Amino acid sequence: MKKKIAFFQNDLDVGGIQKSAVNLMRNMDYDRFDMHLFLSEKQDFWNLDFPEQLHIHYLNPTPRFYSFVPFDYALKHIRYDFPEGIVFDLAVDFNSYQCSCAVGALTVPARKRVMFIHNDVEIKYRNEWKYRVLWHFFKGKFKHFDAFVAGTASIIEPFQRLSGVTDKPYGAIHNFIDVEAIRRKIEEPTDVAVDERCVNFVALGRLVHQKGYDLMLNYFAEACKNRDDLRLYIIGDGEDREALENQCAELGLKEKVFFLGSRANPYCIMQKMDAFISTSRYEGHPLNIMDAMVVGLPLYCTKNLEQYSDGLVGYEDIAAAIAAAQKTEKHPDDLAAYNKKILDSYWELAGGDEE
Repeated sequence: MKKKIAFFQNDLDVGGIQKSAVNLMRNMDYDRFDMHLFLSEKQDFWNLDFPEQLHIHYLNPTPRFYSFVPFDYALKHIRYDFPEGIVFDLAVDFNSYQCSCAVGALTVPARKRVMFIHNDVEIKYRNEWKYRVLWHFFKGKFKHFDAFVAGTASIIEPFQRLSGVTDKPYGAIHNFIDVEAIRRKIEEPTDVAVDERCVNFVALGRLVHQKGYDLMLNYFAEACKNRDDLRLYIIGDGEDREALENQCAELGLKEKVFFLGSRANPYCIMQKMDAFISTSRYEGHPLNIMDAMVVGLPLYCTKNLEQYSDGLVGYEDIAAAIAAAQKTEKHPDDLAAYNKKILDSYWELAGGDEE
């Protein structure tokens, strides 16, 4: 019998959580799962070419002020319309930040309710004042969930310490990677041309404090002191773009670093590159590193990212590593066993073979 899953996500706009949700919905085993995707907003950066078996619902709008009241008040007063006659085996707050997703996952008829954890919340709490404000209001929601699932095991303990929730089951399920979609998109044309005589690095992700692009530019400037054939292409956009462009100019990198903005298809650009680089301050489970593995790019990541990505070997001195980089053959990874394990984990989370 199919497992019925109610999956709550805020929107499908730009972002790692959104991309992970899209990847999963496109590749879920619909012979085993009856999937219902509940969305709070209609932003759509991604092409919604979902399988016809996926049921998509939109929650009625939730006033913004509910994000700034104690969560139990919001839970008591917000009501959503759900499909009649369905009791789900599993309700998932996949977003974990938005009030609407938590209320939806806690009020839809379901046998089990879980929340996903996407980041090292201790570091996020310490670094972002806006998150500290939201945490103050929404921390009351955690006690209502039956279990928690993290994008990677290393972020479970930081969540437990900050939330104080230690009496619930915890597990880890990585983000699904849509390998076939990446392979198709690699073949599409792009307007980005690179100098083949140079060693070309690519970075992918939102231009925000968490992703550490300010650190990356400093490392790259240090490496460029030793050689003139290094180039960096940054795919993504965000609130820090102007500051980063100014930093780039101050470091004398305007002819060596290129800001490409958000791209629906970053993979055809990544395919032209020689290496991938990430210097994030913290992560959950980094999708961009997995994407780079599918493309087959060598990984240049800071040492701190090892804890968020299984098998990753980071660099203590990444500036020196960049300065020593050479062109090498790409080795794409099909991630077949990795993705199968993820779908099997959802089956177990929803009750497995239990009747």
